[in-house]
Amino acid sequence: MKAAAFFDLDHTLISRATPIALANSFRRRRLIRRRDLIRAAAWHVIFLLRGLEEEAVRKGACEGMILLKGISVDELNEMLGDAMEHVLAPLVYAEPLELLERHRRRGEPAYVLSASLHEVVLHIALDLGFDGAIGSTCEIVEGVYTGKALDPCFGVHKANAMRELAAREAIDLDRSTAYSDSHTDLAFLEAVGNPVAVNPDRKLRKVALERDWPVLRFEQHRILSRRHDEARHRSDGPKRH
Repeated sequence: MKAAAFFDLDHTLISRATPIALANSFRRRRLIRRRDLIRAAAWHVIFLLRGLEEEAVRKGACEGMILLKGISVDELNEMLGDAMEHVLAPLVYAEPLELLERHRRRGEPAYVLSASLHEVVLHIALDLGFDGAIGSTCEIVEGVYTGKALDPCFGVHKANAMRELAAREAIDLDRSTAYSDSHTDLAFLEAVGNPVAVNPDRKLRKVALERDWPVLRFEQHRILSRRHDEARHRSDGPKRH
């Protein structure tokens, strides 16, 4: 059996909560109303005030699914295609992509798991070169979201989803690595042999220090790193022989 790497999405792979990052893209395409934007922002504030407790995550995920009611899967995918380069890419941290390459050199597949909508998580993961992804699912009838939440991917559900994936892909979780920023992902981190706290919240930092887990700080955004490399290349100029 092989080892693998599992990455959380929000505040681990990217620097913002995905639903908030995409809110304006939904709004510009008239897929949600201004009051829906305000409601989404209000839930984000509630998450912060409650310290991302699992019940708040559950309610927020259900709220997000309700906002999808009446939106077609094709509309969502088209919006994601437009948003990836200009909205989401600037939020991607460079450091986890470097870790992704390190895992790949060791022959370890890598996946993204998140409470965000599965189609969104999968789009981001595949665009960035991951092997797959799991997110929370919403009922789809005749290609249109009904707004009814189905399988969640947070808390213990996220850990169970990872175990199911590991069983399908013959992955040894004891040899695998998981990265997350939140204490609500404790079950997710505990399910692998190599848990890593990334930009951890206060509760996760405490647990990580008590258990001697590695603590990483992701700060550099990928697009900024790329621009720096391009600028350095230009400054070097053509080499003379």
